[in-house]
Amino acid sequence: MPVRVTLDAVLVKRGRTARDLAAEVGLSETQMSLFRSGKVKGIRFSTLARMCAALGCRPADLLDYEPDPADLTTPEKD
Repeated sequence: MPVRVTLDAVLVKRGRTARDLAAEVGLSETQMSLFRSGKVKGIRFSTLARMCAALGCRPADLLDYEPDPADLTTPEKD
């Protein structure tokens, strides 16, 4: 998947734990773990906003995008 979760790097920089962040933003530890591992299909903007507020960061600090070349090609029209 071209979108990667980079939350762990931000947690290390801030000296925070995922457990404490989960409690602060109102997520279960399981939900936080699934997000950190990239196993979720999406995240609510309100949850992302609470995470950013708690960590003093921007959404781009928590997510990264590396395009897949196959996704950039457009199909040929007949």
